[in-house]
Amino acid sequence: MQVSDMRAFRSLHLCKTIQTISTGNPNPIITCCRSRNHPLFTKISHRRFLSTAAADESSSASSWSAFPNSQPPADSASPKTPTVQTIYDPTTGRVVTKREYNVSKEVEKSESTPPAVEVGSRVYGDVIGSSSVRSSSMKKKGKSRSVHVCESCGYSDGQWWGTCKQCGEVGTMKRFTTESVDRKVSGMQVSENAVRSWLPKDTAPVKLTDVYGRIDDSNWRIPLSGLFGAEVERVLGGGLVPGSLVLVGGDPGVGKSTLLLQIAALITEGKDVNIPGRVIYVSGEESVEQIANRADRLSIETDELFLHSSTDIEDILEHAQHLSPRALIIDSIQTVYLRGVTGSAGGDVQVKECTSALLRFAKKTNIPVLLIGHVTKTGDIAGPRVLEHIVDVVLYMEGEKYSAHRLLRSVKNRFGSTDELGVFKMSRSGLEGLSNPSEMFLVDQHSDSDYLAGLAIAVIVDGSRAFLIEIQALCVAGSSVVRHLNGVQGSRADMIISVIIKQAGLKLQENGIFLNVVSGVSLTETAGDLAIAAAICSSFLEFPIPNGVAFIAEIGLGGELRMVPQLEKRINTLAKLGYKKCIVPKSAEKSLSDLQPHGMEILGCKNLKEMINTVFVRS
Repeated sequence: MQVSDMRAFRSLHLCKTIQTISTGNPNPIITCCRSRNHPLFTKISHRRFLSTAAADESSSASSWSAFPNSQPPADSASPKTPTVQTIYDPTTGRVVTKREYNVSKEVEKSESTPPAVEVGSRVYGDVIGSSSVRSSSMKKKGKSRSVHVCESCGYSDGQWWGTCKQCGEVGTMKRFTTESVDRKVSGMQVSENAVRSWLPKDTAPVKLTDVYGRIDDSNWRIPLSGLFGAEVERVLGGGLVPGSLVLVGGDPGVGKSTLLLQIAALITEGKDVNIPGRVIYVSGEESVEQIANRADRLSIETDELFLHSSTDIEDILEHAQHLSPRALIIDSIQTVYLRGVTGSAGGDVQVKECTSALLRFAKKTNIPVLLIGHVTKTGDIAGPRVLEHIVDVVLYMEGEKYSAHRLLRSVKNRFGSTDELGVFKMSRSGLEGLSNPSEMFLVDQHSDSDYLAGLAIAVIVDGSRAFLIEIQALCVAGSSVVRHLNGVQGSRADMIISVIIKQAGLKLQENGIFLNVVSGVSLTETAGDLAIAAAICSSFLEFPIPNGVAFIAEIGLGGELRMVPQLEKRINTLAKLGYKKCIVPKSAEKSLSDLQPHGMEILGCKNLKEMINTVFVRS
C-alpha cells in the first residue's frame, strides 16, 4: 500500500472519531485554513469529509470517496448554510475542520483562490491563526497583534470565540489588527525627529567648488588654547572639526573624563577667537554634583558649561536643541540607551543605534560630539567593532598605573594624520602638556659613578615626534638566569647579543644579561639596536658611557651599522636637548654634513668594533 493511501485511511479513522465527538453539537464551530504551499496539496486537498451537520442534510454524503479523484456532490450544502468540512493538512500531518459559506462555489475555485474562512482557525491539539495571519505574524513578530471585537456590544478578546462572552450573540466577534506600542525604532529616526524643526529643508547635492567657498580654513576648526590645547590639537590634526564625532578610549582611571572636561572648558573660554560658546557635558555615570566637584578641582569657572546627568538619547538631543551648544560631550556611550531598541544600555545593538543617532545629529547640526568609550580587558573599545567605523576620530589614552605621564594617540582620524602623539602629565590641577616629552624617559646621569655603567640613550620616533629613551643593561657572571628582558623584543635582543659575541669578540656566554627600558616603554624600532649593544658592552666592560652621547643605528648580522628613517629629525631633537655627540652609521655621515647641528659632533662608525673603539676609550 502506498504512503498516500495509508494517510487517507488514517484520515478516515480520525474523521469518524471527530464525527462521533461532534454528535452532541449540531453546529460545531471548529475551523482551520488549508495549506497551499505543500507540494502534495493538489493531491490531498480534495479529501473532504462531511461533518455530522452536513451529513444530515445530504443522503449522498456517505458515497464520498477519500481519494483524490472523488468529487463532493454539488448540493451537499445550502448556499446560505455554513458547512463544516474536514481536511487533511499535509504540512502538519493532522486532520483539521473548517466552516465556510457557499461551498459549491468554493469547490470550483479551490485550485485558484482559498475559501473564505469565517474568523480564526483552530487545530486539534493547539490553537493557531489563519494562514495569512500566521505568515504575517511570523514575519512581523512583535510589531502587531490581533484583537477580536464584538460588533454588537464592543466586547474585545485576544482569542476568537463563537459567541460573545458578554452579550451572548453568535458570530459577532470580528478580528482587528493593531500595531504594538513598543515597536522598534532606529537611531537615525530619533536624531531626525530631534533636529527636523531647526534644519534647512534643502538637501540637494552641492558642487564641490561651492563647498570650498563656504569653508574658511583659518577659522573652520575650533581652536584650543594653551600648552594643553596645543597637545590636543596636534593629535586632532589642528583643532576640533565642526560636526565631527570623536571617540576617546582608555583604561579606567587613566583620565578620559578629565581630558574632555578640560577640553570643554577651553571651548567655552574661546580665548583664541574671543567667541565663547556653550558646551553640554552629559554624564550617565556621575551626578551633576560629582561633575561639579571634579571641575572645582580643575579650577574651571565658566558660565557657558552646562552639566546634565541623563542616559536617554532622546532627552539629551532635546536639551541640545534648546541650548544650541558649540560642542556636546557624552560620558560614556556604553551608559546611554535608545527607547524602542532591543537590549539594555551597553549592548551591541544599543551602542550601535545610539552612536548612529549622535552621528546624524552631529552632521546635521554641525555640532561636534565627543564620546567616551569603555575598554575591555584586552584594551579594545567595548561594543561592536562597527562603533569605530561610524565615528570620525578614535583616540586612545595610555598611561602606566604608577606614572603621572599620559599619552594621547590617534588610531583613526578622517581630518588629520594618525601618526601624531600628545604627551601630558597628570597633576593636582589636571592634565598638563609637556614642552619636552623626552624628560619622562630620562634620568639624571653621573658618569663618574661606577654603578651607572650600562646606560645608553636611544632616539625613537613616534608619529611626527622624536623621543629620547634610556636603555639599561646588566651583565652578571655565573648567573643562573640567562636572560631577562623588559621592554625589548626577545628575538631582537638574542640577535644583538649573538652578533656582539661573534663579531665584536666579547665573551658573553657565561654571563646572565638583564635588559630594561626606563619608564615602561616598549622598544619596537630597529633604531635602538646600537643603544642596546652599547649598554651591554658598557656593563660587561664596566665602563660608563660619558654624558651627552646618544646612539642611532640598526645592527646587521655581520655587525655592520645600517641607516634608519628620519635621521635628521632625531639629530635635531638631540641638539635641542644639549647632547654633544651622536654615533651614527658611516654611510649617513655624508648626508648629515650639511646639517651641522649647533654644538653637536656626529661620529660615523662602520661596525660594532669601531663603535667600541670610539666610545670606550679613556681620555
